[in-house]
Amino acid sequence: MTNSIKLRGLLVLACVLLALASLAPTLMKDRLPTWWQNAFDPIHLGLDLQGGMHLVLGVEVDKAVESRLDSIIQETEVLLNDEDIIFKSVDRFDGERLKITVYDTDAGEEVDAVMREQFPSLEPMTIDGSSGYVEKNYRFSDKEIAQIKDFAVRQALETMRNRVDQFGVSEPVIQRQSDYRILIQLPGIKEPQRAINLLGKTAQLQFKMVVEDADIEAAKAGDLKPGTTLLYERDVDSRTGKVTERPLVVSDRSSLTGDLLSDAQVRIDTRFNEPYVAIDFNAAGAKRFDQITAANVGQRMAIVLDDTVYSAPTIRERISGGSAQISGAFTEQEATDLAIVLRAGSLPAPVNILENRTVGPSLGHDSIEQGINSVLIGAVLVIIMILVYYRGAGIVANTALVLNIIFIMALLGMFKATLTLPGIAGIVLTVGMAIDANVLIFERIREELRNGKSARIAIDSGYAKAFVTIVDANITTLIAAVVLFQFGTGPVKGFAVTLSIGILASMFTAIFVSRLIFDFFLDVRNVRKISI
Repeated sequence: MTNSIKLRGLLVLACVLLALASLAPTLMKDRLPTWWQNAFDPIHLGLDLQGGMHLVLGVEVDKAVESRLDSIIQETEVLLNDEDIIFKSVDRFDGERLKITVYDTDAGEEVDAVMREQFPSLEPMTIDGSSGYVEKNYRFSDKEIAQIKDFAVRQALETMRNRVDQFGVSEPVIQRQSDYRILIQLPGIKEPQRAINLLGKTAQLQFKMVVEDADIEAAKAGDLKPGTTLLYERDVDSRTGKVTERPLVVSDRSSLTGDLLSDAQVRIDTRFNEPYVAIDFNAAGAKRFDQITAANVGQRMAIVLDDTVYSAPTIRERISGGSAQISGAFTEQEATDLAIVLRAGSLPAPVNILENRTVGPSLGHDSIEQGINSVLIGAVLVIIMILVYYRGAGIVANTALVLNIIFIMALLGMFKATLTLPGIAGIVLTVGMAIDANVLIFERIREELRNGKSARIAIDSGYAKAFVTIVDANITTLIAAVVLFQFGTGPVKGFAVTLSIGILASMFTAIFVSRLIFDFFLDVRNVRKISI
């Protein structure tokens, strides 16, 4: 036996052993040691095969416009103070307009100049206010509103993707749809309610000052001072776990928002042995937090998440480190989920769950059974045809075909790809393509044998002449598969993945493995004639 055959044989054997090791967690997961299961992932099944969750979320884009206007209000106050422009108030009016109230027309002209320079996308209009005041009103242009809404959906899409990635779902489908909707499919989800809570949480973190002199009873009756709102502080009894709500009147305007967060981590309070969420601000947020705490020593600041007050601590001193914490008698799971949504980013606008369907496992079982049957029937028919038509050489081609299927399934597990129904269709297609390469080679060999060449020369010539054609055909198909994966979505990507893997595996088995088998019989077994 030549060194070339030995080396090639060892390479093929190593590939086969590695493939079988990779497939073992899929075939007999419960009987393998822990280290083996950690080293190789089982084949992940898509939503259409194993079931899971199908969600359609609607983004409330009008809230995104209001939120953007609120942030401009904060910036405007800072700008007017920096320019020494005297103003009475800066408010949001009718949900879509910015209203700046000044005392005279000269101040109004100065405001116009500042707003025109700093916020050119705002359209101005002047209204004479009551009591001699001048009201400067600004609104977004229709084009700007459309851009804000579009950006809100795109940001929500990215935020959802970040949350799902940290939640640990394999190969989710997250797509944008029309009418400001987002489609999310979560295969094999084990905790559907937790997933809904995690994805639906807006996670709009806000720091608002508590209005200490407010009349709580009047506020509960709906009698609120302008610029304030009634919220409820969440209070959990650490012994009984009972949740109660305490009313608080806070300022409408946020002093600081979660957009300036840089990190959020779960920590344990050693005094009470309870988890809490530690948050850190970025440079701009740390500076703003420092200014707020310095100006409000002795007052309470409410930490508000999705209109719920988690805590309202009193500011004892100026806080310069840019760090804070959110506590509220969390369970460890609640604290972890809260840290995930804060770390992944807050949604620019609330989302509503418009559709929630759970795909049952029975559908997955039926789909798997039908898919496997299609692969087996297709493979058996191809094997029989090749044996009848190519006789002894057909055994070589069928051996390569079996190894091809094994390699495809193993690579799916190694690459952590997801097997879907379209993916199974890709495997069926690959079965035919794998044999196609052998057909090209065998026909070339037959042609050489008819010309009186020996078996060795016929095989060498057959592989040499068919090689370029095989590579060309497979490379062009591979390019098409890559394009499908890059620009396709959902089922199209599943098909592209198995097709790409199948092409690579079939080229290896059809060219390398089958040639090794022929060389083994010709050089080691001294076979002088081949049945083809």
